Amino acid sequence: MSRTVTEKRAAFKALHTSGCFVLPNPWDAGSARYLQTLGFQALATTSSGFAWSTGHADNTLPRNLILAHLRQIVEATDLPVNADFENGFGRDPAEVAESVRLAVDTGVAGLSIEDSTGNPAAPLFPVEVAVERISAARRAIDETGGETLLVGRAENFFAGSPDLDDTIARLKAYAAGGADCLYAPGIQTREQIEAVVAAVAPKPVNLLIGSTSAFTLHDVAALGVRRISVGGALARAAWGGFMQAAQSLAQGRFDGFAGAAPGSQLDELFRNRT
Repeated sequence: MSRTVTEKRAAFKALHTSGCFVLPNPWDAGSARYLQTLGFQALATTSSGFAWSTGHADNTLPRNLILAHLRQIVEATDLPVNADFENGFGRDPAEVAESVRLAVDTGVAGLSIEDSTGNPAAPLFPVEVAVERISAARRAIDETGGETLLVGRAENFFAGSPDLDDTIARLKAYAAGGADCLYAPGIQTREQIEAVVAAVAPKPVNLLIGSTSAFTLHDVAALGVRRISVGGALARAAWGGFMQAAQSLAQGRFDGFAGAAPGSQLDELFRNRT
């Protein structure tokens, strides 16, 4: 039986109270529905995966398309959905608040706000400005009932400034500004992960594992991480298979179709969707 938005949001928040769970990232309705059949407890969108599916680079799509995509994923699955909401589609706090209210209206159970500017010359907002943007997002969520979980993201390692001390200072400031969960995509070592987890405790931490890793789920849980997302990795895996098959086809070969999912299996999967 389908759960209400309120029930999804309550279930999502409960996942952040103990243990460690995997939050895979679908890029369209079909991939979201398939992931639900595998027993995952929640999903997260991927800005890169969705952008590639439309023929665009990451972080280049307008807000209206992202909002429509969020609604599509939410309606495709009975699982809670966390939104990769990029930098909130606004530079000043008021613009971020407006965007967050629109995102909450799509039914997402959580959303993340990045501190990246999109400007290579100054890739990160000054921490004071970034905190104001997080606080504006917090107020917008509270004004809509406070059910949606807010994730504060420090983009240092993705923005060419892999300064762990600054990353931790930003995450602590975002936690104080109202973020429920903290996220520093790009940290990889045991020491980095442990330092972030300890710095923001008891608030939960999201870890990105977007490539092959020596860590197991048990290893990551032992480090105190609450949730693991994979970003655009699943979309890249799908693109890898498609590109290999298409390149073989362009060379006059058909061996690239080996391992393709049977159409009958896909039809059955979506015919019997929950």
